[in-house]
Amino acid sequence: VAFCRGRVVRVPKGPLIRVMGTEVVIPCSVSDYDGPSEQNFDWEFSRNTDFMRIVSTWDPTFTSEEYQKRVGHGDIKLRRSSNDAVELVIRNIHSTDQGRYKCSTPSTDATVQGNYDAEVQVKVISDGLSVSGSKARSSTSFTLSEGDSFKLRCSAITTSLEHTHLHVTWQIKSGSTWRDILSLTHEGKFQPGPGYEERYRNGDIRLDTGANDTYRLSVSQASSVDGGAYRCLVSEWVRGADNSWQKIQEKNVEIASVAIQRTDVVISTSNVSVTERDSLDLTCNITTDRSGIFQAEVMWYFSASPDDTLSDAQVLLSMDRDSVVSDSTLISLSHVDRNSYRLLVRDVDVEDSGYYFCQAAVWVPLHNGSWHKVVERTSVPVSVMVTALEPDYKVFLNASKTPKFSDDPTELNCRITNAQDTEGNIRFTVSWYYRQHLFGDDVVTEELLATMDADWTLLLGDRSRERTQNGEIIFSKKAVDTFSLRIQWTSESDRGDYFCVISAWSRHRNNTWVKSKDVTSASVSIFWATQDYTLTVEAVKLKPFFVAGHTFEMTCKVSSKNIKTPRYSVLITAEKPLTDQSNPNGTTRIISLNQDSVVRLEDWTDQTRVDGVVLEKVQENEFRYRMYQTQISDAGLYRCVVTAWSPGGGGMWREAVNGLSNPIQIDFQTSGPVFNVSVHSDNPTIYQGELADLLCIITMEGMTLEPDDMSFDVSWFAVRSFALDREPILLVSLDRRGIVMQSRRNGSSDLSLERISPLEFRLRVHGCEDHDFGNHYCVVTPWVRSATGVWQREPDIKAKPIFLSVKMDVLNAFKYPLLIGIGLATAIGLLSCLIGYCSSRWCCKKEVQETRRERRRLMSMEMD
Repeated sequence: VAFCRGRVVRVPKGPLIRVMGTEVVIPCSVSDYDGPSEQNFDWEFSRNTDFMRIVSTWDPTFTSEEYQKRVGHGDIKLRRSSNDAVELVIRNIHSTDQGRYKCSTPSTDATVQGNYDAEVQVKVISDGLSVSGSKARSSTSFTLSEGDSFKLRCSAITTSLEHTHLHVTWQIKSGSTWRDILSLTHEGKFQPGPGYEERYRNGDIRLDTGANDTYRLSVSQASSVDGGAYRCLVSEWVRGADNSWQKIQEKNVEIASVAIQRTDVVISTSNVSVTERDSLDLTCNITTDRSGIFQAEVMWYFSASPDDTLSDAQVLLSMDRDSVVSDSTLISLSHVDRNSYRLLVRDVDVEDSGYYFCQAAVWVPLHNGSWHKVVERTSVPVSVMVTALEPDYKVFLNASKTPKFSDDPTELNCRITNAQDTEGNIRFTVSWYYRQHLFGDDVVTEELLATMDADWTLLLGDRSRERTQNGEIIFSKKAVDTFSLRIQWTSESDRGDYFCVISAWSRHRNNTWVKSKDVTSASVSIFWATQDYTLTVEAVKLKPFFVAGHTFEMTCKVSSKNIKTPRYSVLITAEKPLTDQSNPNGTTRIISLNQDSVVRLEDWTDQTRVDGVVLEKVQENEFRYRMYQTQISDAGLYRCVVTAWSPGGGGMWREAVNGLSNPIQIDFQTSGPVFNVSVHSDNPTIYQGELADLLCIITMEGMTLEPDDMSFDVSWFAVRSFALDREPILLVSLDRRGIVMQSRRNGSSDLSLERISPLEFRLRVHGCEDHDFGNHYCVVTPWVRSATGVWQREPDIKAKPIFLSVKMDVLNAFKYPLLIGIGLATAIGLLSCLIGYCSSRWCCKKEVQETRRERRRLMSMEMD
C-alpha cells in the first residue's frame, strides 16, 4: 500500500455535454500530495493534438496569446473552492471551445509518485431549446373571483441531437421572489412546491401535457394566495458518463398575471344595543363581483365570547342554497336582495346578549347540472347588548320586636315600597345579612343568614343553619311585599347590625328567571346593655369537731347577680393528700346535683359506703352535703363547685357562670399505730419451672393493737422491666375478708396468695416461666377497728419492689432432646442395616452361568 500511494489529480468523467452560449464549470482537485496545503493548478486545451495554455493559479504569464483577451475580460477564469481544488469557469462557451481540457499540478512532492494531470472531453452542442407562452390567449393579465378555476399553458421543445430531458416548473411571483407551484421533473415525476402539497393531493392543482409539446397548469378553488405573476421555467438535462443527471441550460417565460377578487361576508352594523323585549335586526352582506349564476348558503351563529369557534357557537338559523329556511318561532331569516340576508330576532331578553356572526358559502353550477361550492367565509362577530328593563322599587327594614334582655325575641320586617313596572314577569326574593359590631379600625365582615332563589326556595347560611333547623330562627313571607326574620330567643352573639337585600327576577321566553336588580336596605342595630354575671359560693362546716366514724356535714350558700331566674347545679369535690394512691391527681369528684335536682354519684367508688354520701337542696340557694361514718382516708379539702343556669330557647337551660367555694378541711388527729411494708425473698434468682416465694411483711410502730382489731387488703403487682418504666400489672389480691382475686394470665405458671401470720402474706409463683421476671411489690391497705367498733380505713402503703430473675437450666433443657435424638439415630441405623442385608440375601440375588472354557496351555511359536 505504501508503494502504491501517490498524487492523484481528478476531473469529471467525460465527455461533458454543454450548450453553446451557456456557462461551463469544470472542477479539478488533487489529493495524496506532499508539500504545502495550497496547491497550484494549470489548465490547457487541445482541439486535436497540441495543447494550448489557458490559465494558471500561480503564473500570470502562463496564458497563451489566443486566450489572453478572454482571460483578461473575465470570460475565462479560475475559481478556487479549497486549497486542493479549483474550478475552470468559461462564460458563453463557443463551438471552438469543444475539445480536451487538461488540468495539471506542479510537483511539490519529495519523490515523483502518482499522476500530475488529468483530461476531460467537452462537447459543445447548439441551443435547440425554445420556451413560449400560449398563443390562444390574447391578454396576459386577467381577474378572477375567489373560488374560480383557471388554466395556463406554455410550450417547450428541444431540437438537440443529444438525448436530453426537459424539466418544467410552474412558478408564481410573491413579492420579489418566485415560488415553485408544481414541477414535471426530467425523470418524469410530479413534484409540488412548498405549501402546495395538500392542494396537489386534493386535485386542486394539476400539470398536464398536451399536443405540440404544451404543458398546462390547472388551478381549482382559486384563493387570494393564487394572485400574482406566473411563469414557466424549463431546464434541459442530460445524463453524464458517470450516469448522473446534469443540467446544461435553463430558460423561462412569463405567461400571465392573475388577480383574485376576494369574496367577503360582513354584517351591515357593528356593535348593537337594544332594549329588552324589542326586536334585533341584523343583515349579512356578501361582497363579490360575480356576474354569473350563483347561490348562497347562509347560517347565523351566536356565542357568548368573540373567541369561540364554530363548533362552540350556537346555530340560530340557516338558509340553504335553495332558500329553504330552518324552522324557528321567534327568529326569522329572509333574503333581502341578491347578496343580503336579514336576521330578525323578536322579543329579545338579557340572555340574547352576546356575539352574532354569519357564515356564507357561494355555490356555482357546473356543466353537468350539479352545484359546486367555490368559497366559504365567516363574518367578524358583532357585539349585541340587550339592556334589561329594571323595575323601580325601594326597600325599608324595621324591627317590630327588639330584645331588652338576653333570650327575648327579635322580629325584623323587610318591606318593598314604591314598586313600579312590576307586572307578572317580575318576582321578588329576599336575602338576610348580619354584620357584627367591631371596635376600632377592624374590618367589618358580612355573614349571609339566608337567601331565596327564583322559585322562593330558602337557602340557609352557615351561621343560621343549625338554629333554623331547630326552630330558633324563623324566615317567613308575611305578605306579597313583606318578608320577616324572627329570632325566638336572642343571645349576646346575635347583637349586631341586620339588613336585607330584595332581588328582582325577570321571566324570560323559556320560562326561566334571571336576576335583574338588587336593592339593599338600611341596617337595623340589635343591641342591649349587659352586665357581667357574678356568682358567690360560701361553704360552712356545721360541726367544728368530730372524730372518725362520725358524720361530716357542710352547707353551700349561693348568691348571684345579673342572672335572670337562675338555677344552680352543685358538685362536691375533695382534694386528697398526694400520698393517697387511689387518686394520684389529687382532686376527686364525689357527688353532684344538677339544675333539675337530679343527684348523681361521680367518682365515689367505695362499694361498702354507696349510701354514705348525701347531697340535698335545702333552699333555692342553699345545699347541704353529708358523709356518714367518715374514714381516716376521707381526710382532705372539700369544696362546692356551683354552676348558674338561665332559661334558654325552647325550654333549654343555658350555662351562665361558674363559681367555686372556700375549702372545708377534714383532718383526723389520731395517735394510732404506724404501719410499714417490705418485700422479702430468700431466693430472688430461680430457674424455669421452679417455685418462687415472695413475702409481704407488715411492721407496726407506736400503739399496739390486737390481731382481731386490725385487718389488711393486700395486692401484688409486677412491672415487666428493669427500670420500672412500664405500667404495673395486677397479679393477685386478698381482701380483709380473706377473698382472693386473681387476674387473667396467659402463661402456664400459676399464683397463690396466703396469709401465713397476722402480719405476713406470702405470694408463690408455681412453675416459673421467663415472662414471670420483673419488679414485684405489694400494696397494703390497713383497716383498724375503733373503740366504737367501726372499721376505719388507713391510707394505702406501697412496698419497695424486689426484682425476680428467671433463668433457664441448659442441662435439663437439652437432656431429653439429646437422649431422644441418639436413640432415634441408633434405631434408624440398625433398621437400615437389616433392610440392606435382607435385600442382598434374598431379593437381589442372581445366578450367573459361566461358559466352561478349556484350559490349555499356549504353545510356543517354534512348536507350531
